Amino acid sequence: MMSKATFIRPPRVAVWLVELFTPNKETESIPGDLLEEFSELASKSGVAFARRWYWRQSVKTVAHLIATGFIVVPWLIAGTVGGGWLLLWLFVWSTQKAVIAVLYRYQVYAHIDAFVFWLIYAVLIQRLIEPFLIGCIIALAAKGREMVVTMTLGLVIGTCGGAGLVHFRHYWSRPNLLPLAPLLLTTFASPVMFVIGGGIVREIRSALSRRPSATAD
Repeated sequence: MMSKATFIRPPRVAVWLVELFTPNKETESIPGDLLEEFSELASKSGVAFARRWYWRQSVKTVAHLIATGFIVVPWLIAGTVGGGWLLLWLFVWSTQKAVIAVLYRYQVYAHIDAFVFWLIYAVLIQRLIEPFLIGCIIALAAKGREMVVTMTLGLVIGTCGGAGLVHFRHYWSRPNLLPLAPLLLTTFASPVMFVIGGGIVREIRSALSRRPSATAD
């Protein structure tokens, strides 16, 4: 008769994180080894102990996979992150040109409410939509290392944005800029959008890799 521990699964979020960072060629071996040890611990030491162990191992495994990515394919990661940086500035430049053209074409700058609307519109595109698209693009280029490249680019952009906010902190309290202060917080949204884009590409690839071959019986 099968033991109760056989039917107990490890924490779903921890399993998902490990699978998210695991290269395609190891998608079965690494999670499988963790699951085997989890089942054994659950039967010997209890489910609570096994779940805590699985969380600790998941964090260690993800950190190891990230470090391994920089060691095994450093040029791929560096090149992809650099390409993402250039894409970001190209997108930002294009958006700014488009918004400025609209402002001058329709003389929106003469109406403060409309000007603020278009400014918010531009900021939202630059810090939400564009980073998401760039995250998807660089994730497509870095097959198997999607999360490493998007997290690295997000960390770089987030650090630069945070440094910029600190540098201009003296201007935040000016009355004419106070209504736009919440927009400053969107600086930290861009790194998150990079990672979300990479995560979606990774999930789609994982789903496609698990799909049975069309030629299979």
